[in-house]
Formats: sequence, C-alpha cells, structure tokens
Amino acid sequence: MGWTMELGAKAPDFALKGVDGKTHSLSDYADKKAVVVIASCNHCPTVIQYEDRMVEIQRDYADKGVMVIAINGNETDGHPTDSFDHMVQRAKDKGFNFPYLRDDSQDILKALGATRTPEVFLFGPDRALVFRGRIDDNADNPSKVKRHDLREALDEMLAGKPISVPDTPPVGCTVKWWGKDPHWMPGQD
Repeated sequence: MGWTMELGAKAPDFALKGVDGKTHSLSDYADKKAVVVIASCNHCPTVIQYEDRMVEIQRDYADKGVMVIAINGNETDGHPTDSFDHMVQRAKDKGFNFPYLRDDSQDILKALGATRTPEVFLFGPDRALVFRGRIDDNADNPSKVKRHDLREALDEMLAGKPISVPDTPPVGCTVKWWGKDPHWMPGQD
C-alpha cells in the first residue's frame, strides 16, 4: 500500500474543532449519502483558486445528501496564516457553507494519506473511499475546466453507478507536516 488511502478503505473517524467553535465527528454526518473530505488550508494559492468552487459544490449537492468537509492540518510555525484564528476569518470572508476543521495532530490527514492541498476524498454511503484526487482539471480558470472530476464522481455515485475515474492526481501545495521540510513528501525519509 502506498501513502494514499486505498480505494474501498473506510473513512477515518475524527473529532475535530470547527471554525464554528463546535467539535465535528464523522458520525455527525451518518445521514448523508456522501461525505467529501478535502485536505485544505488557508495559504495555498491552489486552495484559494478552488474555494469558490468548494462552496458551489456544497450548495449544488446539499439537497442530494452530500456534505463537504474541509480539514486543515498544516503546521503553523512556518505557515502562520493556517492557524485556527485565520481559518475562522477565512471561512467568514469566503462564506464557507461547509465545516472547516482543524487537525492539529495531523492524525486525520495521515489516516487519509493526504499529500496535497486541496486533495479530495469522497466517501460513499457506507463510508468507503470511492474517489480521490482533484476537484477538476483546471485550477487556474474555472471557465476552461474540461473534467469536473469530483462532480462527475458524485453524480455517478448518487446514481448508483461505479465511478468511471476514481483516482486522479491531486494538484496544489504539499501538506505542511510538523517537523518536516516544507517540500517534504511522504516516502522521502
């Protein structure tokens, strides 16, 4: 098994503090048909390019039983704008309509095998991983997207179909691990 969570693996349970001041856990969303976990942060330019699309996806799929959850676990010594206080402000400024959670221990990011921000993990009704990777194929320009990877996976899953492209390469900044060089990637020890 590589670093990234294997397709079919069960979602890791979590209890993480959200920007709303409440603790959120996976079981809070037991009634949802799908949970989309996005490894995220505040400082990464690629995340910033995708924030509006993340809000749109939650808006477009909320009535279909989908919950988007963003989790920021980046270390904050070298990346102070990823701190919880900055997360609260960022969520308010961008009008996040989904939980934005802080993973200080980085345990959930490790359990997911996250390597990038943003990196998507789509868990179906049984909370098995059915899709992982990128949101779409054009971070720079939403109007030039040819493959809406996450939306296509959601549509297929909600229709009871197998995911035609379950694994896409995530794009963005590396996850910033505590005590590691900022460009360190899992497997480089």
